[in-house]
Amino acid sequence: MLQNFQQESVAEDTRKHGSASLITERISSADTPVAGCLSTGQQDSAPLLHALKISAEKDVACFHFPGHNRGKAVPQLMSQLFGPETFRYDLPELPELDDLFSPNGVILDAQKRAAELFGSSETWFLVGGTTCGVQASIMATCSPGETLILPRNSHLSAISGLTLSGAVPKYIIPEYNSQWDIPGGITALQVEKAIEELKEEGKTAAAVLITSPTYHGICSNVREIAKLCHSHSIPVIVDEAHGAHFRFHAEFPSTALEQGADLAVQSTHKVLNSLTQSSMLHMSGNLVDIDTMSRCLQTLQSSSPSYLLLASLDAARAQLSENPLGIFNKAMDLSLEAKGKISRIPGISILNLLSFTSGFPAIDPLRLTLGVSQLQISGYTADDIIEQKLNIYSELAGSQSITFAVNLGTQRESIQRLVSGMNHLSATFYQKRNQLCRNADKVCAPFDDVTVKLSPREAFFSRKRKASIRESFGQVCGEMVCSYPPGIPVLIPGEVITEKALLYLLDVKKMGAAISGAADQQLNSIVVCIV
Repeated sequence: MLQNFQQESVAEDTRKHGSASLITERISSADTPVAGCLSTGQQDSAPLLHALKISAEKDVACFHFPGHNRGKAVPQLMSQLFGPETFRYDLPELPELDDLFSPNGVILDAQKRAAELFGSSETWFLVGGTTCGVQASIMATCSPGETLILPRNSHLSAISGLTLSGAVPKYIIPEYNSQWDIPGGITALQVEKAIEELKEEGKTAAAVLITSPTYHGICSNVREIAKLCHSHSIPVIVDEAHGAHFRFHAEFPSTALEQGADLAVQSTHKVLNSLTQSSMLHMSGNLVDIDTMSRCLQTLQSSSPSYLLLASLDAARAQLSENPLGIFNKAMDLSLEAKGKISRIPGISILNLLSFTSGFPAIDPLRLTLGVSQLQISGYTADDIIEQKLNIYSELAGSQSITFAVNLGTQRESIQRLVSGMNHLSATFYQKRNQLCRNADKVCAPFDDVTVKLSPREAFFSRKRKASIRESFGQVCGEMVCSYPPGIPVLIPGEVITEKALLYLLDVKKMGAAISGAADQQLNSIVVCIV
């Protein structure tokens, strides 16, 4: 049945993309000049980047910020590291560079070109990362006291969005694979159940938020969820931080917008090539008000945005426009090569859709999550070994696995080193006589029993105290505690603290995970609400 479902998904992708010539024509229309904006020469390629170059190279007497005065007074240590020329382009919102919060020139041009390329009706550039876009999306759709349906394994930015908006969470518990210690996506049936449960309480959802793909590349069926939500006039927000590349290869999963999402927030700096901290927020449909979204972004984003970040978004878009369907061919080939070779290494397994029972439609082909439990070591230990001994750096380590991200800059030599690294782990730790997964360091699902006593906002502003670990059982959590990455909260302000959640944190900390958000990073105590 799963095989048939995957075949249907491939067929759907074929219908989605059509012929290569048609999609190339569709995507390359992003280079169509926008009326009233710069539209000649180099400006057609990357208008914002070009305007920044022209402005920085002017011979001017400079009396504006920043204080390094176009690189003339940059600290020597920074100048030696980055080169003095870099700082010529670190400019403020000069007239010729447009205004991020009220764009009518080169920023507007750049954003419209991005909207064309990514298939949205409106696109905003973000200098506060996808975190800012998720927070703004929640604020734009949820008023204080209204309900947001979201998976319990959402990124911490969604929880801070609840705090900022005053919305109340209705959590969906995702499918959880304890052998991998990895949560999956959510299904339309789960969303429907949440909507019906709210209806029985006399409530409606203001919005539904989905994380697709997850950090490990698992995609939910956004199409079915969007169809369901739109039948109730509920907007769908997709945290698509790890799926900004999906539009640019026929074998990639469908994008959130292609499946009917109203808002999709993408980390353009992850698999794509803009600078770290730069992202895009895309809108489609008419369930979310454009002006409201703009006001929310203005509230959250810096009033002094970095033009280096903004220009990098424009440059990344221009790079994709040059070869929208072929740009990821090499990355795809390298990812398939890596999976083929690693799949034959004893003791190393590869995460795939068969690891879950819910019939998720796709997994990101550029994300390699490798299981090491048969080696009788944790993913944290394996990650430390390949980093310290072999200089192989992963994207994410977990209790049972390590995740690697293939991207446009990945080289075959790096793939070869990765394969060699897995062979080294196998040769060192794999024992044919004992192929059972280790039991001593098994961890339990951290959030399958959630009780919400206060909204995240109520908990954030409540009086608090520190309680010992033993004393904290049954108390209302007052701080957001994550193992980081991936930044998925195990403890959320307003939830009742369970023994299972604390044991999970202690277990992964013992294995080598970094704990983020806790006032006491040793986890001898937890901040709780006085209720």
